[in-house]
Amino acid sequence: MAVLKHIKSRNANYSKAIDYLLFQHDEKTEKKITDDFGRSILRTEFYMDGINCEPMSFDKECEIINSKFHKNHTRTEIKSHHYIISFDPADKTECGLTGQHIQELCLTLAKYFQDIRLSLLLIPMVIMNLEIFIHTL
Repeated sequence: MAVLKHIKSRNANYSKAIDYLLFQHDEKTEKKITDDFGRSILRTEFYMDGINCEPMSFDKECEIINSKFHKNHTRTEIKSHHYIISFDPADKTECGLTGQHIQELCLTLAKYFQDIRLSLLLIPMVIMNLEIFIHTL
């Protein structure tokens, strides 16, 4: 069974969220893991799609839209909504759940939001091969 968590974010640094979702981080310290040359290491399994946005420019698109419509200029304004869907580790074996399958499920769900002109960034990632989290910004 999946558990849904919603986080309202007042942080306007959209790039930091994308950075966390794409690259490996120490789960305790939240510091980025790098190779011997100091380069960030991509997560071993992740999928990325955008609805009403290009995934690799999501952060810049948000900044442009905010500027155009004079939104999110104060610290108190909510800048984004972050949804995390966590699945039971047993779902991997019992239901054949994979990151790719979850991405397909999330894309199906996200299409219901498409008509209200939200920009959605969908990135499922497998953490330590135990739990699969879906992050939607």
